[in-house]
Amino acid sequence: MTEQNKKMSWKRLFYILLTVNVAVVIVLFALIFWPVPEKDLPKQTETTEQRSSEFVIRTTKENLNELMNAYLSEWLKNTDHQYRVSLEDDVHLIGELPVFSSTVPLSVHLEPIVQDNGDVVLKQKSISLGLLELPNKKIMEYIDKYLPMPDWVIVNPSEEEVYVAVTEMDIRSNFEVAIEHIDLEVNNLALKIKVPYESLGIDPAEPLEVEE
Repeated sequence: MTEQNKKMSWKRLFYILLTVNVAVVIVLFALIFWPVPEKDLPKQTETTEQRSSEFVIRTTKENLNELMNAYLSEWLKNTDHQYRVSLEDDVHLIGELPVFSSTVPLSVHLEPIVQDNGDVVLKQKSISLGLLELPNKKIMEYIDKYLPMPDWVIVNPSEEEVYVAVTEMDIRSNFEVAIEHIDLEVNNLALKIKVPYESLGIDPAEPLEVEE
């Protein structure tokens, strides 16, 4: 290869490299400064608090006990386990738990404590699983594992308690239920029921007119 050919080859490589560098710079500038198309944001809708009326209903532990066990009977009808609740001076859960190839009677006494939001915490007072001598926490773990519970009932073995999220109950009528007061020893129970106007066919958008 002659000296002249070598010079022409180097020039060609130089121009190719220069062209590539210029192209890269142009692409980078295009990516940086190219206008970004605006996205359609979701339309914001005005949210208004659902209008409702609230009532406090007083009942007895006999009435509430009958209602709870009717609910449990319906809830458990397609399961292999049965248990019931008896409201006495405390909350008494009675049932059976599977142990090996048999079942063992279960008895749990719980103290109801009403929470500020209307839910209830059932603190364990005493617990037994037949004649088996097991730690309370272990029996609570068995309850959590083997006894079917509604989604709004949460067994907490570590705290030895059951959290009953009454306010999370799914009620067909769309009513909202909360516990106002529980005193089983004097048979004094009160429930708060919030009735949304929509569930009664009242349009919440229309102002209520009160005749003077």
